[in-house]
Amino acid sequence: MDFDRARRNMVENQLRPNRIEDPRVLAAMGSVPREVFVPASLKGVAYSDEDLDLGDGRRLIEPLALARMLQAAETRPGDTALVIGCETGYVAAVLGKLVTTVFMLTERPGEGEAVERLLAGLGCENVVIQPGDPRVGLPELAPFDVILLAGSVVEAPHHLLEQLAEGGRLVAVTSHGQCGHVTVWRRSGDSFGATRPYDAWIPPLEALLPQPGFVF
Repeated sequence: MDFDRARRNMVENQLRPNRIEDPRVLAAMGSVPREVFVPASLKGVAYSDEDLDLGDGRRLIEPLALARMLQAAETRPGDTALVIGCETGYVAAVLGKLVTTVFMLTERPGEGEAVERLLAGLGCENVVIQPGDPRVGLPELAPFDVILLAGSVVEAPHHLLEQLAEGGRLVAVTSHGQCGHVTVWRRSGDSFGATRPYDAWIPPLEALLPQPGFVF
């Protein structure tokens, strides 16, 4: 399979026709090889416009949803970012093309060395893998200019909003059932305004799902 052509087709046939116009986002998506982040059995569908279940709770979210989140994030070259919810390293690799430093939170520290080798082989020297819990974030490394969640949530994770810098953006897909929206929360002092520029749906970020209430 010609993966370079598949990557160009992703940009030209999936992203551009769906209002992805930021040239930096298009360049980033067009430069990172998705196929190296999936097992051999899924390489042939690495560029399909759907979420890929990689097994063992790991997934690769669809290209268009990621591109919409990146465009909505309004990244700047000097930003520091945090990625939660993508254990493969792909989202961090793409975001690393747009900002100065990316911290990738992983719940699987035992797999960190393999991901680090993969990212190093792609020249992603500005991605730093940190073990952690999505329900906590990385407060010791905050504040962040951008926090991107590679899994949907029902509502704003308030503990992560508090880890934003002034003017920082938390970007996620908020979903209820099969309907969802790219949502951007922007910090201004102690307030957080929200906008929903695009429709999107991706699988939930399990660690940030609401906990069931106590039932007698």
